[in-house]
Amino acid sequence: MTDQPRIYKHADADGQFRRKPSTFRSFVSSDPSSEFPAQKDRYVLYLGYSCPWAHRTNIVRTLKGLEDLIELVVLDPELGPDGWFFSGRFGSAERDPLYGFKLLKELYLKADPQYEGRYTIPVLWDKQRQTIVNNESSEIIRMFYTEFDHLLPEARREANQPGGGLYPAPLRADIDAMNEWVYDKINNGVYKTGFATTQEAYHENLYPLFTALDRVEEHLGQPGHQPYLFGANITEADIRLYTTIARFDVAYYLIFRCNLRMIRHDYPRIDRWYRRLYYDESDRTRGAFKKTTFFDLCKIGYLKATGKQSNGPLIVPAGPEPDILPFKD
Repeated sequence: MTDQPRIYKHADADGQFRRKPSTFRSFVSSDPSSEFPAQKDRYVLYLGYSCPWAHRTNIVRTLKGLEDLIELVVLDPELGPDGWFFSGRFGSAERDPLYGFKLLKELYLKADPQYEGRYTIPVLWDKQRQTIVNNESSEIIRMFYTEFDHLLPEARREANQPGGGLYPAPLRADIDAMNEWVYDKINNGVYKTGFATTQEAYHENLYPLFTALDRVEEHLGQPGHQPYLFGANITEADIRLYTTIARFDVAYYLIFRCNLRMIRHDYPRIDRWYRRLYYDESDRTRGAFKKTTFFDLCKIGYLKATGKQSNGPLIVPAGPEPDILPFKD
């Protein structure tokens, strides 16, 4: 009997993909007396370039100028049968620089030998306590907004940003409301569509995904919602949506069968919003969106994750060409 390649399993028995909640939910704080105080060189951010959830944290780390404060360790873009791993390929680390591990799983078990959940990224690791602080991207990015500000030049602190920063108090209710449906129908919607293993599960998630994209397109056409989702300044809502849109035409459309419409051809407002973020290399963004977006690695990661090319050499689709259209003001 020929051995069959093993791939990471995503869908439940009924064909539906259900994302499990993150487990480690502590917080880094600017309070020096806290359990996890914000300190230079104490924390490590583990991520893979193909993962949109991890991509959020990489964008904010760059936007905020935290590169010299928080170490970055990159895993292979492929999700193996035992989860994320180190390989040395595609700019990833050959092994974990702290402990020599080859699997992210080993880091989780070092933090908690009884851990039985999924070994997900991103991971924020505390070198001093030798444990995982947090593995929920939405919480990690909020730590990054403010908790390290006392270690940054005044110009990079949230209090000094136009509009009040990435999560300004006057817009928090609106941002939270948008995050909720964008997460369910778009960020996670592409996964529920792409990892569906029955026709019913596929259709059940495909159409709400595009209804939600229609809603974003309409939102961007309303007064006060240009050039970014909530006006003149980039907010958390832009970051959380961007990582899905950046992968849509190059990966989700073909590999995840999210193929009713393409962003570049069918959603002109979303496409312009997306290209504005990607091509902005000004001091305001420090090029955070473009620097942290790796189109080919996204294709590789999703081809492997779906098992579409588990036999033989990996053939990466060339299109769409270009990966992102040029930005013309």
